[in-house]
Amino acid sequence: MAAGLGVRLKDIRTQAGLTQAELAERVGVSRKTINTVENGVFVPSTILALKLAEVLNTRVEDLFFLEQDR
Repeated sequence: MAAGLGVRLKDIRTQAGLTQAELAERVGVSRKTINTVENGVFVPSTILALKLAEVLNTRVEDLFFLEQDR
């Protein structure tokens, strides 16, 4: 079985009260980048994942996880 990337970014971002644009500005990317990460279209680099976790005051593992294909 292949593992895919699960994403909780949107849930944690909205709990933090941030829009996609606000989060994007804080980590130095475009709003579209945040949107594509949230929708599983784009897998973020390690650096971007760490920046997102830092800005959202959480762990990378809380934002992203491996899920098994069934």
